[in-house]
Amino acid sequence: METLKTILLILAVVFSFNVMIFIHELGHFLAARWRGLKIDKFQVWFGKPIWSKTINGVQYGLGWIPAGGFVALPQLAPMETIEGKSESEEALPPISPLDKIIVALAGPIFSLGLALAIGLAVWGLGKPLDLVHSTQIGYIQKNSPAQAAGFQLGDTILAVNGNPVIGFQGSLDCVMENIILSRGSDIYFTVKREGLVEPITIKSSFETEKTAWYKRRAMRQVGIMESNPAIVQALLPHSPGVKAGLQVGDRVIAVDGIKIWSTPHVSQIIEAKNFQAVSASIQRGESTLEITLQPTKPLTPADERPMIGIAWQNNRLDRHIVYPNPIKQCKDSVRMMAATIIALTAPDSSIGPDQLSGPISIGKAKFDLLNTDADGWRRLLAFLVLINVNLAIFNMLPFPVLDGGHTTLAIMEWVAKRPVKARILEYIQSACALLLISFFLYITSKDIGDLVGPREKYEETTFAP
Repeated sequence: METLKTILLILAVVFSFNVMIFIHELGHFLAARWRGLKIDKFQVWFGKPIWSKTINGVQYGLGWIPAGGFVALPQLAPMETIEGKSESEEALPPISPLDKIIVALAGPIFSLGLALAIGLAVWGLGKPLDLVHSTQIGYIQKNSPAQAAGFQLGDTILAVNGNPVIGFQGSLDCVMENIILSRGSDIYFTVKREGLVEPITIKSSFETEKTAWYKRRAMRQVGIMESNPAIVQALLPHSPGVKAGLQVGDRVIAVDGIKIWSTPHVSQIIEAKNFQAVSASIQRGESTLEITLQPTKPLTPADERPMIGIAWQNNRLDRHIVYPNPIKQCKDSVRMMAATIIALTAPDSSIGPDQLSGPISIGKAKFDLLNTDADGWRRLLAFLVLINVNLAIFNMLPFPVLDGGHTTLAIMEWVAKRPVKARILEYIQSACALLLISFFLYITSKDIGDLVGPREKYEETTFAP
């Protein structure tokens, strides 16, 4: 049953990719038909066709490289590097710059139209908010930039680099996203601290985890986490938690008299106490009781440190269903794309091309969204809005081979009253196509890098009776 579910999810992911590509290319195709252009091919995916059929002089096909698609329009621009050599030997009349602009813009317009259509579905069906609301600090990593900067547990972050924040994670207006997209060597936090009348500004550096050369670089982080209640969700059999009398639903409010701000804060205190016995204050319903917890090394894994055997409730995310209108969804997607482009091009940013996602990573993200919980399909719909808006904006970049490049060349032709020489244009298009393919392969190598390499072997944690 699990195998069948995986196969169905993979098919759903592939289907969603093909719908996106088909609709984008359909825009070019219909616009070309409307403007009377010669159409050689309509192909989904690149490379030599593994299936093709010619109808009314147009070859429809499916390529063997599962990425992108194209409509071969010999009157628009020479694109033999990607689309293959044109089979038409007849001399074709030139088309006007306006025709070129209309045909080039049609693909991104159809992608935006698909984004709005899916956005309408999300508006009606809803999607999980998936936002961590708290901006209060509940954990500070030892020897982290945040600790060196002087953060304190209980501090509430109001803004990052002057940008007000509405939560810790889940949107461009949250703490983590602003840290990741920050520029320069310092990050400035506006913080409200108990006992102080006015907010203070804390200047922090940042760090990134080291990764293997074939993987993406890690994102910026300062070593903080939001506050959240430490509530017991489950207890391992024979664990110190069970022996101490803990019950599911208990909330740990203090350890050795130290107020608990989050679930990792509990482990941090126990480690700081060298895994000795600690006194824990427990809230159970309306009652508060004191128990003693003695961390113990489990039988398995053999190299595990002493622990108390608690699984905590994961109540960080607000998953209630919201109904954003399609315009807001598209605006948020445009903001995300703009923030990414700015971060990519800014010299003082830590975001680079190696952190972009190609079809493999996007496909994995779609699969993971579908596989999360009962609302996974809602998350996928919302994600498709973002991807289609990104597809439209990316294709409108003024880069030869892309739709924006065709539009730019057509405008130049309109202004100069003559087209770019065919031979020169062919060289430019071929060079840019090879550059784009190389860039795509580089990103794909990072996609693959994220999937390979050593994996931690899972071993069940057990305690002696």
